[in-house]
Amino acid sequence: MFETLTDRLHEALRKLRGVASLSESNISDAMQDVRTALIDADVNREIADGFVEEVRKACLGEAVLKSITPGQMAVKIVNDKLTEFMGTSEAEIVHDPANKPNVVMVVGLHGGGKTTTCAKIALNFKKRGWKTLLTACDIYRPAAIDQLEILADQTGSGFYAERNNADVCAIAMSAISKAVCENDDYVIVDTAGRLQIDEPMVQELVKLKKAIRPSEILLVADAALGQQAVSVASHFHEALGITGIILTKLDGDARGGAALSIRKVTDCPIKFVGTGEKLEELEVFHPDRMASRILGMGDIVSLVEKAAEDLDKEDAKKLQERLKKNEFDFDDFLAQLKQMRRMGGLASIMKMLPGGSTLSLDGGQEDEFRRMEAIICSMNKKERANPDLIDMSRRKRIAKGSGTDVMQVSHMIKQFTNLRKMMKQSGIFSKLMSGANLDRDATRADLASMPLPGISGMTRGFRPSFPARGSNYTPPKKKRKKH
Repeated sequence: MFETLTDRLHEALRKLRGVASLSESNISDAMQDVRTALIDADVNREIADGFVEEVRKACLGEAVLKSITPGQMAVKIVNDKLTEFMGTSEAEIVHDPANKPNVVMVVGLHGGGKTTTCAKIALNFKKRGWKTLLTACDIYRPAAIDQLEILADQTGSGFYAERNNADVCAIAMSAISKAVCENDDYVIVDTAGRLQIDEPMVQELVKLKKAIRPSEILLVADAALGQQAVSVASHFHEALGITGIILTKLDGDARGGAALSIRKVTDCPIKFVGTGEKLEELEVFHPDRMASRILGMGDIVSLVEKAAEDLDKEDAKKLQERLKKNEFDFDDFLAQLKQMRRMGGLASIMKMLPGGSTLSLDGGQEDEFRRMEAIICSMNKKERANPDLIDMSRRKRIAKGSGTDVMQVSHMIKQFTNLRKMMKQSGIFSKLMSGANLDRDATRADLASMPLPGISGMTRGFRPSFPARGSNYTPPKKKRKKH
């Protein structure tokens, strides 16, 4: 979602990275570009002005101007201020074991994704070992109760509804009583979506809040709201006193800046972000990691945490040993291709690596990875274990079995050989693929020491680029030497 903002900020800060000394003139020029980038990304104008002024003052400080690398210091200040802009630290959900059940009230506008978000929160709580009861208090939208019931079944959470009762306060109180009897940790109350100007519906929320006294009131905000996000957040905060924000649809193409303005306007932390439609695609919001991602510095910590969640520990240990012995074969490669798909695909992984956001990856790369899987699956056990056995006759058989050309099979084998050489040279690959704990700064140093700048060096031998099937390409003929 932040691609446009990332590109514009990267371009603005590039001017500062290359200068030997900072002056009020070049800082002002760069800050004007930063301001334009923020406003273009739908950040509230007053907030953008305040942010730029704070950064400008900090950049003109004596410690920066006398630094050996003033440009890099200026970039660090922008990163720190952007982190502060979104919240200085991770905001934990309220959890009081002595006061069970903790009640979470979820509110928002029509179409913001509240019901699905309630289920995502329940699944997140389940991973932490907390029992949750999902409560249907949206009695207006057709099939809203049925939707929540289906989602509760998918997440393995409890479910409570009263289909013939129009009193949402009574429904919620009955759900809390049931949760007390079943010793549930949380009751998540899914409320009806409403328009900002629908005062009677807002007052219903006020009555519900007084009745159930929730420990958390979370506003679900669509990241594509634009400048309207600020007024929506203000309206709900004035009426209810929200305690946190959940940004949804971060996987969309919205500019995203206005959603970040909510944090400054309401002074409420962003607690979760929705990164896709699947129930697993809800992440705890880390301001420092998001700031690094927006500035194109990547997010190695989140990437490793994501890998650790999906990896089987025994398989990871075996893989790490094989990598150390340089025994990485096509079976291991196939397993890693499937692992990447579980982690959201190549594009999702690249965005978390330093410099990865600048690469133009589209759906074509994902298709090529599926083609690679088909080629590997067409090999026999001996060929997977020892790629050197694959001569021309075997390549023809593999091409027929996978629905590809011999040229594509040969190209994929070459890609694999390059990748194996690169993995042997760089320990970062074995750490990433094995789910080992990584230090973010040390990892960046490993990436920076590679032959090409940033992540581009990693992708040169790794990113597939098959010739089109059935193409008329023929290798150039060698010129004969004259005797």
